[in-house]
Amino acid sequence: MNILMISTTLPYPPTAGGTEVRTYHLLAQLSQRHSVTLVTQPWHDSPPDYIAALEDIAAEVVTFSRAPEPPGGLPNKVKRFGRFLWDAVPPHVRYGQTPEMQQWIDQAVAAKKFDVITCEHSVNEIFIRSEWRQDYPDLRLVVDIHSSVYAACRDRLDTSTSDRPLRDRLSLNLFKRYEKNYCEKFSALVVTTPDDFTPIHSLAPQLPIDTIPNGVDFSRFPMRDKDPGGQKLIFFGAMDYQANIDGAIFFAKEVFPKILENYPSATLDLVGARPRPEVLALDTIPGVHVTGTVPSIAEYLHSAAVCVIPMRTGFGIKNKTLEALAAGTPVVGSDRGLEGLAVDFPGEPVRALRANTIQEYVDAVDKLFANPALRNQLSTSGREYVLREFTWDRAGSRYESFIANPS
Repeated sequence: MNILMISTTLPYPPTAGGTEVRTYHLLAQLSQRHSVTLVTQPWHDSPPDYIAALEDIAAEVVTFSRAPEPPGGLPNKVKRFGRFLWDAVPPHVRYGQTPEMQQWIDQAVAAKKFDVITCEHSVNEIFIRSEWRQDYPDLRLVVDIHSSVYAACRDRLDTSTSDRPLRDRLSLNLFKRYEKNYCEKFSALVVTTPDDFTPIHSLAPQLPIDTIPNGVDFSRFPMRDKDPGGQKLIFFGAMDYQANIDGAIFFAKEVFPKILENYPSATLDLVGARPRPEVLALDTIPGVHVTGTVPSIAEYLHSAAVCVIPMRTGFGIKNKTLEALAAGTPVVGSDRGLEGLAVDFPGEPVRALRANTIQEYVDAVDKLFANPALRNQLSTSGREYVLREFTWDRAGSRYESFIANPS
């Protein structure tokens, strides 16, 4: 197949965030057997070797400049929201649609250069024109949604984790309308978890939908060779992503001080790129260390007794959870942090401990700090689980089959 893969997010390095990780590995898998053209928008400071690394796996990489940051100020924000009210296209989606990139894609479609177009993340749907399904019936149009914006907005409001609740209340029904509208432009839809399947299927019940979870790069997250013991905790992820910011603040301010009451020498490493000021401020809490970008997250995981995934919002299987399990680090996670994973199902080995309240986190961490046998059990069962169920070979094979014949 000749495949056009659209990703305004540059999918490199494959450690930068969930979108980069998934897009990179699906690109690598499809490129083994098909001719894949990637069209993308590098960041302003992306080094040339990032593009070169992608050119090593794709048949062609076509790059376009990113749009300038939208102007700030209340009048401009009101104007953008007014347009959102009018056409139900979120401003952050419209922001990525540069005329040059749209023109290139339009010309490629008109020339019938591709058998399949995939949009990696729903923000890229903006480049797909609604008339293409009728005008080019042989062209398969697939969107890999990653997460439902409507369900995510509703979840933030339901869990009181929104950083802008008024905005989200005003946007909720607009997101629902937006998601329904863009789904109808495609031949087929892909989601990552059953929790995302339900809202997306309700909006587009007539379309083929497949649930294809993420995988793990086991070369980057090898199994630990020993239990480090001690009382070190880690939470990791891109620290400019609101769900991670919320989780870091919640755990560092509300949970970790309670853990210190029982374990005064305990530490908490908050590891991840681009920490926002509110995350950097957590470094002043005794025992908390904000690292920023590190050369190897796996090394931090291997040195920690427990990895916490205190997500209170955000849909989809979390790459961080899969990576921690792959590294053999015992995990304590919330319902959101463990979403889509069979970690504590009846009749199966326990692969992680679940916690949602402050006391549940304190109790779970205490249990693991005090019990080396339980740490080793979770380490082994967690690693075996992701090795069996969450390889990129498996995800890529399913993706390839689905986009080839989604009916």
